[in-house]
Amino acid sequence: MKDHPTEMNGAESVLRSLHADGVEICFANPGTSEMQFVDALDRTRLMRCVLGLFEGVVTAAADGFARMAGKPAVTLLHLAPGFANAAANLHNARKARVPMLNLVGDHALRHQKYDAPLSADVEGACAPFSDWLRMGRDAGSFASDAMEGLAVAKGKPGRIATLIAPADIGWDAGGQIADPVPPVGPAPLDEAALNDAVAALESGDRTVIIAGLSVLEDPAALALLQGIADKSGADILAPTSNRRMERGRGRVAVEKIPYPINAALDCLSGYARAILIETLPPVAFFAYPGKPSLLLPEDCQKIALTGPDGDGPGAVAALADRIGARPARVRDAAPLPLPQAGGITPAGIAAVLANTLPEGAIVVDEAVSSGGDLFAGGDAAPPNSWLALTGGSIGIGIPLSAGAAIACPDRPVVTLQADGSAMYTLQGLWTQAREGANVTTIILANRSYEILKGELRNVGAQPGPDALSMLNLDRPDLDFVSLARGMGVPGRRVEDIETLRRALRDAVAEPGPYLIEAMI
Repeated sequence: MKDHPTEMNGAESVLRSLHADGVEICFANPGTSEMQFVDALDRTRLMRCVLGLFEGVVTAAADGFARMAGKPAVTLLHLAPGFANAAANLHNARKARVPMLNLVGDHALRHQKYDAPLSADVEGACAPFSDWLRMGRDAGSFASDAMEGLAVAKGKPGRIATLIAPADIGWDAGGQIADPVPPVGPAPLDEAALNDAVAALESGDRTVIIAGLSVLEDPAALALLQGIADKSGADILAPTSNRRMERGRGRVAVEKIPYPINAALDCLSGYARAILIETLPPVAFFAYPGKPSLLLPEDCQKIALTGPDGDGPGAVAALADRIGARPARVRDAAPLPLPQAGGITPAGIAAVLANTLPEGAIVVDEAVSSGGDLFAGGDAAPPNSWLALTGGSIGIGIPLSAGAAIACPDRPVVTLQADGSAMYTLQGLWTQAREGANVTTIILANRSYEILKGELRNVGAQPGPDALSMLNLDRPDLDFVSLARGMGVPGRRVEDIETLRRALRDAVAEPGPYLIEAMI
């Protein structure tokens, strides 16, 4: 690390301060108003810089990095239009409650009054997708603003912090190194909520424990949670969408609340009490005619043992202590028989995953309509980390995988990617190739927005050919192998289950990215 000069500009003071507090990587798609940061990154060489060809790739990659590294990256984005491109995957990151600090360039303060072509309401654009937002005002306080934002991002739960960076306070001299700001720790356990949870488990009523966030990332906490269930007779469920689940043989298998509205209502019907740990009461993704928005029965007692800002594993330990539960002996999920021949189906892909994934694999699940059938493969496979689409904004899988691979370069990443949503951020393949990321992308090619056909039925529509034409990915058919090759990623198309198994086995064993177009 080079010694910093006695006088530095605002951009350099921000980078040096962030690096001193553990920020190691910058995911970026910069423009003119961020050139002072590009210069400072080059001169200091304090952070690894990863380029995304679209801002939505940048924020999704930073999300994937945070999920696996457990700490924030910084993103570098360009003005309000660039942030708008980034916002969809920033929405997913915010729903995942990952830590992230965005540096969003803006016009110089003296230039803002002239309504230049790229002028817009940067603060207004950033606010809906940020838990903390500030506009920098001078070079001397720029780094202290950044450190305050970083502390917010690193608090419990993770948050999205956004610092707007007018160009002149980045290039102006007078930057000052700022000290780290301690993040806020988890909220203390509420003894009254703990008493209510114990009473629910001892009531004899049908009870469900719904656990999210850090509980699902901690195999020891899951084993203790299963011990609580075994002793009390309660059931365990995970929310529908989760930032990360530690899964596989030797670990507790936790079912998710289903996505389809009727299946979700059936899953949760009959429960008199629900204990919520690091999650909120489950809600339907959308409203449907004649269906409730809240998924638990109306008369179900809801006990928030901890909110998302709590210490879930600590709450599980406290609850186990109160009822005298011990960690369960984990019973492995039943093996999935591997089909030896035939066409590719979601159930067949699940069996391929169970029998082919290497230990320590990271699975990124943006399978969308196929996701329910694929999920079983994760429990029957060797130990793995399973990352999912959290906010419902499609187009996360390919760049999320790039970030996860950068965080864990010694672990293979397998992406289960729906074809329609792949087209939102296909540029992420280029970033995978540029970074040499060990990612195998399986395109689930059913050539349609299949999940939306189900949604048409859910609202009572009787779709005709014009409606269905808007949901089919044909005329022309997409050729993902050619598209990947054009961005430096080799690949192949497969049409039967055994060829898929061999292709996946070979791809995860080799370094670097690879794409498999699986024709469903």
